[in-house]
Amino acid sequence: MNKKKIIGIVAFILLIAALVGAYIAFRPSATAGDKSITIEVVNSSQETTSYDIDTDAEFLRQAMEETDGLEFSGSESEYGMMLSTVNGETADYEKDGAYWSIMVNGEYGNYGIDQQPVADGDVYQLIYTK
Repeated sequence: MNKKKIIGIVAFILLIAALVGAYIAFRPSATAGDKSITIEVVNSSQETTSYDIDTDAEFLRQAMEETDGLEFSGSESEYGMMLSTVNGETADYEKDGAYWSIMVNGEYGNYGIDQQPVADGDVYQLIYTK
C-alpha cells in the first residue's frame, strides 16, 4: 500500500515539474513596447535632439520618463507637470516669456505631458518657445 502511494506522489511531482517546464518554455515573452514614437527636443538655438522609443505608455510623461537621455523637470499642479527644464535648458516665462510648447505631429498639443495620449507612430516635439 505504501509503495503505491510513493509511486503516485513521485508521478504527481514529475507531472507538476513537466507542466512548469512547459510553461517556462512556451510562456509569452516580453515585448519592447506596442507603440513606436519619436520625441524631439528643440532647444533655444533651434538644435534638435531626437529620441525614437518603443513604449506601452498611455500618456506622454510616462513615455518621456522611459526615454534614455531625456531629462526634464517642472512644477506640479492640479493639471499635471508644467515643464520648465528639458535637457538642462530652463524656460522661464516670468523672466523672458519663454516656455516649452508641446507639438503633436506638427500641430500644437491640446494637453500637457500628463494628459497627452500616446499613439503609435506619433511625433512629439518639446520646443523652446519665446
